[in-house]
Amino acid sequence: MTRLRNLDWILIISIVPILVFGLFTMKSLGGDDYYFNRQLMWIGVGVLVMMATTMVDWRYLKSSAVILMLYGVGVGSLVALALLGLVTRGAQSWFYLGSAGIEPVEFIKLILVLLLAKYFSARYVEIALWRHIAISFFYLIMPMTLVLLQPDLGSAAILFFIWVSMVFFSGLRLRQIMILGVIGIIVVAIGWFAVLAPYQKTRIVAFLQPERDPQKSGYHAIQAMIAVGSGGVFGKGVGYGTQSRLNFLPESQTDFMYAAFAEEWGLIGITILFISFSVLFWRIVHIGMHAPDNFSKLFCLGFSFLLVGHIAIHVGMNIGLLPITGIGLPFMSYGGSFLVILMVGLGLLESVAIRSTDIKAYGEEDLLILSP
Repeated sequence: MTRLRNLDWILIISIVPILVFGLFTMKSLGGDDYYFNRQLMWIGVGVLVMMATTMVDWRYLKSSAVILMLYGVGVGSLVALALLGLVTRGAQSWFYLGSAGIEPVEFIKLILVLLLAKYFSARYVEIALWRHIAISFFYLIMPMTLVLLQPDLGSAAILFFIWVSMVFFSGLRLRQIMILGVIGIIVVAIGWFAVLAPYQKTRIVAFLQPERDPQKSGYHAIQAMIAVGSGGVFGKGVGYGTQSRLNFLPESQTDFMYAAFAEEWGLIGITILFISFSVLFWRIVHIGMHAPDNFSKLFCLGFSFLLVGHIAIHVGMNIGLLPITGIGLPFMSYGGSFLVILMVGLGLLESVAIRSTDIKAYGEEDLLILSP
């Protein structure tokens, strides 16, 4: 009961309207309710996983052996995927167990946050040394390269964003930031000419002028912007979104969840959605500020960047500001692997919140003795 009492209930409650909005949007798509029923099942699994993770003492994750084991399993799963995975919708991104698809990249995102939190927390005094930046980049480049080869440009961008954000907030000097910026430009140039597939280049170019090819490369971007704009202030109403129900807007349950939602709920719904996300970030920051050590603080920071990256890219590509990359909206878009790993992250945040309170009450050494 003490554990339940110390849970950050505002954190949990903040995701409820986001989950409900996603379910309503999937229900309104019509058909046989396949995505609605599956997402409802994954929410149930996610809640159980979150509560189980809450019971885990987050301090066990400070062990280098545990972190490196998780990292090895994550990278190993990406290697296995490259060798054994099936190509679906042009990408080799999923393992299939019956009808369930498992996307390893979602797990590596959270693992990368944990690994970087561990690495930087142990070296925060000397983070300005170039060797630490290089070593942290080495931890990034292996999974990011494997993800790019799938190819999954959106997830690779999320991994890179997590690394850049955590490096930046770990205490870099201005000169180092400028040098890394130049290196970033060089990497982007190399990626454009040597890494990106032709269809990925087409998507990037199309978002700048989608009207030049409205039937092909610019089609998705145009339909998404029509959906968002047609929602107006009050929206068309649940079940009355013509862009999604009539299949003008493809992948409404995943890549274009925001556009499908905006069409039916309008500006009012969007406002409530972003208020919910704001409350969620407020609680993550609150937990981080009251966390007892640098590892837990950096984990809270990294997890928030994971969410920010997904939200920014998803919304940006739905309103024509970013290329179409296939990134889901946290807690709303359909996807079992994505939702479960987000729930694991919330469980770890709750573990930090609970044990931060206990540490203040008992002291860390006494708490270690009291812990089962």
